[in-house]
Amino acid sequence: MADERPVVEIANLTKVFPAGPLGREVVACRDLHLVVRKGEFLSLVGPSGCGKSTVLNIIAEIDRATSGKVTIGGESGTKPRIGYVFQRPRLLDWMSVENNLKFVLKASGIPRERWEGLIAHYLDLVGLGGQQRNFPLNLSGGMQQRVGIARALVIEPDLLLMDEPFSNLDEITARKLRMDLTRIQSQSRTTTLFVTHDLREAVFLSDTIHMMRPNPGRIFKQLRIDIERPRDYEDERVFALERSLILDLLRAIESDRPNSELEQASLRSTLQASKA
Repeated sequence: MADERPVVEIANLTKVFPAGPLGREVVACRDLHLVVRKGEFLSLVGPSGCGKSTVLNIIAEIDRATSGKVTIGGESGTKPRIGYVFQRPRLLDWMSVENNLKFVLKASGIPRERWEGLIAHYLDLVGLGGQQRNFPLNLSGGMQQRVGIARALVIEPDLLLMDEPFSNLDEITARKLRMDLTRIQSQSRTTTLFVTHDLREAVFLSDTIHMMRPNPGRIFKQLRIDIERPRDYEDERVFALERSLILDLLRAIESDRPNSELEQASLRSTLQASKA
């Protein structure tokens, strides 16, 4: 259960991408407000193109906001550690699993005497104990993504960002990793901001869901998931809430204006992911 201390506070966040080949600016998100509290697993959900990944990239300082304020870890002045799990593992293929983790430990300033213990612990946590000397190209896609999760956790982050980490996996592997993630989260209690367009995934994993609508991206609904843990992926309550959220999303998009072709494609993608 999260406490009341905010780890992330976003106020009036707006991101505008400059004019591209089509000759017009793209407003990814506008006047967005968000608070993520310590120990919370919060999911941002919505159709493709509503600014979910942009929000993560701004928090991680991969991108910069056009306007607004992002505060991470409070006002203490101590720079928080942020772990990032991308859609694809982005491992360094010429490095062993162990050296991929050492790379981020060194970059994060973790004392060298802690490396061996941290690597062993977090590889065990993601189910890859004994794979230290193996190389990414020898691993399956699911195993590579486990390494990506271990790489984000090994620095013991104050905040874990996860950008649709299971979207490129087959559903059987993805479901197994979702269940593993709930186990990992119950042990580590890492504050997590998770991006997905898969509504069932969000309901299964989250403490809190913030729903976004596109053009421009903004949050239109917030809800707490009151289904007790551990959760069953086939629980009828998960299905019922998923269906309710699909209807909420439909209404939100339709209330803005008649769906454009892009909005229709985004919505079809969301519905297909939810039915998987």
